[in-house]
Amino acid sequence: MSIWQRKDTRNELPEIETGYRPQGMRNAIGLLLVTMVLLAFGLNMVYSAASGDDPSVTAVRLFRNQLLWATIGSLGGLTAFALGYKFFCRRTLLWLAGCAVLLLWARCSKEVNGAHRWIHLAGFTFQPSELTKIAVAIFVADYCADHVRTFGSFNWKVRYSIWPLGAAVGCMVGLILLGKDLGTSALVGVVAFLTMFLGGLRWYYWLPVPVVITGGVFFIKYFDPMRWSRMTTFLDPEKYKSQGGYQLSNAFYALGDGFWFGRGLGNSRQKAGFLPENHTDFIMAIIGEELGFCGVLAVITLFILWGFFAFRIAIGANSRKAMLLGGALTLGVVLQAIINLGVVSGTFPTKGMPAPFLSYGGSNMVCSLLATGLLVAIAMDSCVPDYNEKIARTLREKLGRR
Repeated sequence: MSIWQRKDTRNELPEIETGYRPQGMRNAIGLLLVTMVLLAFGLNMVYSAASGDDPSVTAVRLFRNQLLWATIGSLGGLTAFALGYKFFCRRTLLWLAGCAVLLLWARCSKEVNGAHRWIHLAGFTFQPSELTKIAVAIFVADYCADHVRTFGSFNWKVRYSIWPLGAAVGCMVGLILLGKDLGTSALVGVVAFLTMFLGGLRWYYWLPVPVVITGGVFFIKYFDPMRWSRMTTFLDPEKYKSQGGYQLSNAFYALGDGFWFGRGLGNSRQKAGFLPENHTDFIMAIIGEELGFCGVLAVITLFILWGFFAFRIAIGANSRKAMLLGGALTLGVVLQAIINLGVVSGTFPTKGMPAPFLSYGGSNMVCSLLATGLLVAIAMDSCVPDYNEKIARTLREKLGRR
C-alpha cells in the first residue's frame, strides 16, 4: 500500500485536530524562505551571465525582465494562495481545455530554433507547456483522489477505470510533442505517472511503459535525426563538437575552470560568446565557473531543502487530494532541477530544460512560483481548514456592515 493511502479511503479526511497546527506553517515558511533565496541568487546570476558582451544594455534589460517576471509570478502565487487549491481542483477540465487551446496556438505560431513552443503576443512570449505541467498535476491528483476505490482495478467500464485519466494525460503530452518539446512532454508524462502510482496505481498498469519508451526511441532515431543527434552527442561531446556537442563541451570547460571556489562572481570567460544559452538552460555552468564546486553544491542544497519542505507539506495535508497535488507539484519542480543539473554535467542528453527559479525565462519563473503558492495553500489548509472561505466570509460581513 502506498504511503498516500494510509489514511481514510475517502477524499476529504476527517479533521483530527481542530486547533492551530504549527507544523504545516513552519514548512510553508521554510519553503518560502528557500524560494526567496533561490530567486535572489537567480536574479544575481542572470545579470552576471548576461554581462558577457554588453553589460550596459543586455544584462540590465534581462535583469529587469527577470525581476518583472518574478514579481508577476509572486502575484500569481499569492493569488493561488488566496483562492486555495480546492478552487483549482473544482475546475480541472477547464484548465486542461485552456492549456490545450494554448498548445494548439503555439503550434500554429512561428518556428523558433526548430520548435513551436512559444506564443507571441504584443511583444511578449509565453510557453504554454509550462502551465500545462501544473494543469496536468491538478487533474491527475483530482482524478486519483475521487476514484481511489475504483481506478486501481482493471475495469473496461470508462466511468470506473483509469482510461479517461490516461487518455487526457496522453492528449496533453501529445499536444506538447506537436511543438517538438520532447523534454517537457517526458517530464509531464513522468510526473503524471508517478502521481498515479502514489495514488494507488496497480503494478500491471506499468507493463506498457517499456513498450512506449521503446517505440519513442525508435521513432526519434529513424524519423527525427536532429533530436537523436542531440540525445547521443552527450556521450562524447568533444568528438561531436561540430555536430551538436559544442554547447555541452563548453559547459564542461566552464565547470572545470571553476574548480573548488570559482573564478569569482562576474569573472566567467565562457559567457563571452563561447557558451550558448548561458543565462537560460546552462546557467548552472556559469555558476560552476564563477562560484566553483562549492557554489554548485550550495544550489543543490537549496533545491534539496525546497523539496524537503514541499514534500513535508504534501505529507501533512488534510485530504488525499491535497496530498497527491502537493506530491505532483513537488515532483515537477524537483525533477526539472535534477534534469537541468544532469544535462549541464553531461549525465543526461542535452535538452532545453531551465533550472527552476534560476534560469532566465518568464514562463518557467511564473509557473514555478505558482506551484509554490499552491503548496503554501495546501500547508495553510492543513493548519486552518478552508481558511480562504473563512477570510472571504469575514470580508463580506465587514463590507456588509459598512
